[in-house]
Amino acid sequence: MIIGVPKEIKSNENRVAITPAGVQAMVKAGHRVVIENNAGVGSGISNEDYVAAGAEILATPAEVFAAADMIMKVKEPLPPEYGLFKEGQLLFTYLHLAPEPELTRALLDKKVVGIAYETIQLPNGSLPLLTPMSEVAGRMAVQIGAQFLEKHHGGLGILLGGVPGVPPAKVTIIGGGVVGTNAAKIALGMGADVTIVDLNANRLRYLDDIFGSRIKTLMSNSYNIAAAVKEADLLIGAVLIPGARAPKLVTEEMVKQMKPGAVIVDVAIDQGGSIETVDRVTTHAQPTYVKHGVIHYSVANMPGAVARTSTFALTNVTLPYALKLAGKGYREAIKEDAALAKGVNVIDGKVTYRAVAESLGLPYTPLSQVLKVPAGFVD
Repeated sequence: MIIGVPKEIKSNENRVAITPAGVQAMVKAGHRVVIENNAGVGSGISNEDYVAAGAEILATPAEVFAAADMIMKVKEPLPPEYGLFKEGQLLFTYLHLAPEPELTRALLDKKVVGIAYETIQLPNGSLPLLTPMSEVAGRMAVQIGAQFLEKHHGGLGILLGGVPGVPPAKVTIIGGGVVGTNAAKIALGMGADVTIVDLNANRLRYLDDIFGSRIKTLMSNSYNIAAAVKEADLLIGAVLIPGARAPKLVTEEMVKQMKPGAVIVDVAIDQGGSIETVDRVTTHAQPTYVKHGVIHYSVANMPGAVARTSTFALTNVTLPYALKLAGKGYREAIKEDAALAKGVNVIDGKVTYRAVAESLGLPYTPLSQVLKVPAGFVD
């Protein structure tokens, strides 16, 4: 199989979908890897590094898309890339289709096989290809929030951990999953006063076990969320429903009750955001806006700011699946691996992931009707 890796074109996105080690593994398995010129520079990987591992460098994204049977990316394709799709081409990347009707339509029209990193799901419910980026984003959320709480950024002018005689900042985290847990680790490490809100009582018990009395846990309901949001100096949205739009758990009225100069970081923005006033996607170049006196940060590719760490963390987990897709072909690979089958969002012009279809108001076609997979395998 010919594997194509274009340079990411999302604003300030410096990650790349494969490392030299990944190239070497693909080439040893008998595949050909073509990479766009300077695709890895933002992650500290040169063309020479790739060539030494066995890749070929192509000058333009059009050449990469034209040559490749499978495109590996980090972020979802953007409009300039839609016209480069080929019918039957395999696209393996973060797709986040629920808030992207135009991209979804482009994939359906070209009958692209879209396998989304973020919906590949193991039997225990974990999301192995989303986890490392959730870890990065969760840790970054606190680092970013601490920065924008500084007065010269328009924040409250408070130190996250306080000092002796002065209380620390109050950090409220909505969602106790991978993002929320990693945010809590960093916030606690910086000395903040941390509250985690989650709907799952067992998850709250787990968080209480690992963090003990260092954090407060709250059951998620509108009353508790409103109270926790009102007192927050830093509010982190960390809610995920695989493949679907994030629910709007924090209302505009709740945000209006926050202190002027407080900060919101909504990590769920690539799934539409979990905070009502987060109504736009920002970029690393212009990461914030102010609404009701509160600073809002809603960058959809947060890990792109720490590109080298993120690239290596991501490719550690994507490569085994990419090797399986390339070695067996996507049809056989999907039939043999239920986790991988859950990653199939679109195929043969049909939406095969229920949450995407429901979010976009499109017909849903069970994967078992498109491929001969075992009954109940993914549907």
